[in-house]
Amino acid sequence: MRQISLPFDRPDQAKADEFLVSEANRIAVRHLENWRNWPLAVSLLSGPPLSGRSTLGRHFAAQSGGTVIDDAQRQDERTLFNAWNDAQTAQRPLLLIADAPPAIWHVALPDLRSRLAAAPHVALHQPDEALARALIERSLSSTGASYAADLPEWLLRRIERSYAAIAAATRLLDEASLSSGRKISTAMAKHVLQDAGFLPIVPD
Repeated sequence: MRQISLPFDRPDQAKADEFLVSEANRIAVRHLENWRNWPLAVSLLSGPPLSGRSTLGRHFAAQSGGTVIDDAQRQDERTLFNAWNDAQTAQRPLLLIADAPPAIWHVALPDLRSRLAAAPHVALHQPDEALARALIERSLSSTGASYAADLPEWLLRRIERSYAAIAAATRLLDEASLSSGRKISTAMAKHVLQDAGFLPIVPD
């Protein structure tokens, strides 16, 4: 497990731009870090919500000096087409980020559709066990709430292994800790998450 981040003046900004690397996203990270050897000046990155795709895009832009278009599947097609041509002409890398692979975008412009089909595409996948554990620990620690040492492993075995579920569960536990002034124990976590409809996702 390694971490990449952008330099920021304020610690809270730095924390927001940390990107944890595991087998779930390693191929995508390597592809973006290897931008000088792309067959075209354009690549596409997709991933589920909260997977860090925008953070990775900012890291790519800082390293390459290239252009990033986020939520690319929702942008004007002519804008994307022109950005593609500009990148090829100037040989300045362009990264298109979306929540779905380009093969399932609804693209009306034939020339853009053919260009998207020709571009390399890499994906961020839902977290593997190592990444899920690290995300749980980071989410709990970033709030400043006190929690039991066995809580991250307990959560890892019981909640859905997705970026959205990890973010939602740890946010609920942080709010419960703040409102009660109590340390987050596994018993407290079970009560809070059951009340919110989170458990049992995975049985004890």
